[in-house]
Amino acid sequence: MNVLETVELVKHYGKEPNFVKALDGVNLKVEQGEFVAIVGTSGSGKSTLLHMLGGLDRATSGNVFVEGEDIFKLKEEALTIFRRRKIGFVFQSYNLVPVLNVYENIVLPLELDGNRVDTDFIRQIMETLGITDKKNSLPGNLSGGQQQRVAIARALAAKPAIILADEPTGNLDSRTSMDVLGLLGVTGKQFNQTIVMITHNEEIAQLADRIVHIEDGRIVGGDGK
Repeated sequence: MNVLETVELVKHYGKEPNFVKALDGVNLKVEQGEFVAIVGTSGSGKSTLLHMLGGLDRATSGNVFVEGEDIFKLKEEALTIFRRRKIGFVFQSYNLVPVLNVYENIVLPLELDGNRVDTDFIRQIMETLGITDKKNSLPGNLSGGQQQRVAIARALAAKPAIILADEPTGNLDSRTSMDVLGLLGVTGKQFNQTIVMITHNEEIAQLADRIVHIEDGRIVGGDGK
């Protein structure tokens, strides 16, 4: 089953002479439980695509379906709620709340949504990611790799339809990057989680189930299905 699909997705910025086709008719399908890496150089459109997939920006034309829901047909408030419940984000900069400890950061999206925290599930995630002993630590007392593990746990906590990872190891050294990405893949398989990651790093992309290349706003290599 396709949990994510784009249809002729287009995003334009600006006007002549500064007109930019950031996305130029992207068609992509991602199946439930898949780990897909979208690879492209700076300016290829990969970050714009990720923002479209997550409903962080609206398309010029085309559609994004998440679990069959056309997200661009949702009004802003409904889209915000949908995004919080159905899409988990892992960013390069971690985006942890500095005054909250590890556990509080992980469950924050659930509490904002008024949901009951599944403590057994959270414990499983933390054990898998190796951060159980950091449960009461503040982000400032963690290494970069540990902070990114917390960010992954937070993204998994709400059991979203899809996790979107934006250059998630960009601030980490190569060894820590491979460790963190390996754990992202492990947790994805363990919890049957769908993951779409953008990266410029071909080596990191090899950890995914499928690699899709984007260039000048178009999918040019790999199987967009």
